[in-house]
Amino acid sequence: MFLGCPGDAQHPPVGIRRVAHQRGRRSRFGTMSDSSVGLQTSRSFCVSSPHRLLSAGPPETNMSPNKVLAHVLLLSVLLACCLTLEDEEEDYQDVTVSQMLAPRAQDADATEILNRLLGDYDKKLRPDIGVKPTVIDVGLFVNSIGPVSSINMEYQIDIIFAQTWTDSRLSYNGTMKRLTLNSNMVGLIWLPDTIFRNAKNADSHWITTPNQLLRIWNDGKILYTLRLTINAECQLQLHNFPMDEHSCPLIFSSYGYPRDEMIYKWRKNSVEAADQKSWRLYQFDFMGLRNTTDTIKTTAGEYVLMTVYFDLSRRMGYFTIQTYIPCILTVVLSWVSFWIKKDATPARTALGITTVLTMTTLSSVARTSLPRVSYITAMDLFVTVCFLFVFAALMEYAALNYYSNSGRRPSCREPKRSNYSVLDARPPHTVVALNNSLYWRDFEDAYVYDCLDGKDCQSFFCCFEECKGGGWRKGRVHLDLLDLDAYSRVFFPTSFLLFNIVYWVGYLYL
Repeated sequence: MFLGCPGDAQHPPVGIRRVAHQRGRRSRFGTMSDSSVGLQTSRSFCVSSPHRLLSAGPPETNMSPNKVLAHVLLLSVLLACCLTLEDEEEDYQDVTVSQMLAPRAQDADATEILNRLLGDYDKKLRPDIGVKPTVIDVGLFVNSIGPVSSINMEYQIDIIFAQTWTDSRLSYNGTMKRLTLNSNMVGLIWLPDTIFRNAKNADSHWITTPNQLLRIWNDGKILYTLRLTINAECQLQLHNFPMDEHSCPLIFSSYGYPRDEMIYKWRKNSVEAADQKSWRLYQFDFMGLRNTTDTIKTTAGEYVLMTVYFDLSRRMGYFTIQTYIPCILTVVLSWVSFWIKKDATPARTALGITTVLTMTTLSSVARTSLPRVSYITAMDLFVTVCFLFVFAALMEYAALNYYSNSGRRPSCREPKRSNYSVLDARPPHTVVALNNSLYWRDFEDAYVYDCLDGKDCQSFFCCFEECKGGGWRKGRVHLDLLDLDAYSRVFFPTSFLLFNIVYWVGYLYL
């Protein structure tokens, strides 16, 4: 037979009773917990049971010794249980009372302090007005930056903006050294009139409650923080686009208080940034930040100007894939026509026109990610040069086709025979048929044509076979237009390669 306290069905063993006792402690205000009710019930049962046994009178004389021993054991167990329950009840009452009375005392103290501070407080007046300037220590915690819009020349930033100042009117004497308050107290005290000068629009966060914090120390120091999302203006200089670097500022100052009434200062470790994994800088790399303090002069006075610069460097991956590689491939494709026969007019014409239209499309697409600036960017220069190479390849075939199909026979006259000798015998003129046209060649230097005495062979490059020789034609380079494709196969790739070397070295390293 198990001997235990009566009411064990309501009260488990000691380990379980302790858990129930701890749960009962959590009920500080209002009604009593289930554990306290159980303790009172068990106590009343344990107290009444021994009295019942004692009031029953002495045991009968004819009772067996075993029965007497069982009654004695039962009575001693009941007394031990009652003593244990009384100790637990006293413990529980002491802990519960101490936990219930301490917060109420602190609440009363904080309420009394605030009522006393705000009784004669005038929030329209700044601290130490007419005595000395109010010093505002400021700090920023950057949650995220981005995206950056090159078209609108703006960027978005999410910050926690902290301001600290001293207001002697809010100093107090009490047991609490610091009061931490929510946004309900913000409108009851004086706050700095800080504005962000380059902000296009800004939003404060209100979910689930206004993201504002107010702390008041007993010496009158005040800390006020709030969370803001700002779309700030950033004047991007796109001359080196898309290899450009920028410093986007965040500028703030007082709206109405000049420098002789309010002074802003950066506190120690004033600007900090969160982990960049959540930042939305899709086309940029964050290079760092720096803060400065300046003074701006206006008609209303001199104001302290606080600025934070965020250094950004653009990533070229997107523009390399979307613009640079297609442009280079289009230029290379236009060179294919140099290896196509000059008689294949439809093929070479179609290839040239297609590459020109492709470059026009690429040029238009490249400008969609840029604002309408009046100066030339690095990408504009590259696309324009590529377009000129493609257009020059088309014009090359036009010139070749023209000179191939137009027979040009210069008019000539016989040379004077004053110094004629038998050794001056000349072979007859050679006529070569080329594309149903006649091309005249002369292999003798003594044969002079009228067409060579004027303008045709005065330039450095002579384009006719007749000006190839002759003493008076020395110093000139002879070009055969029929071999223009051969010249282009060397000239176009070489010149485009040199342009790329100068372009990339100049923009990336100079």
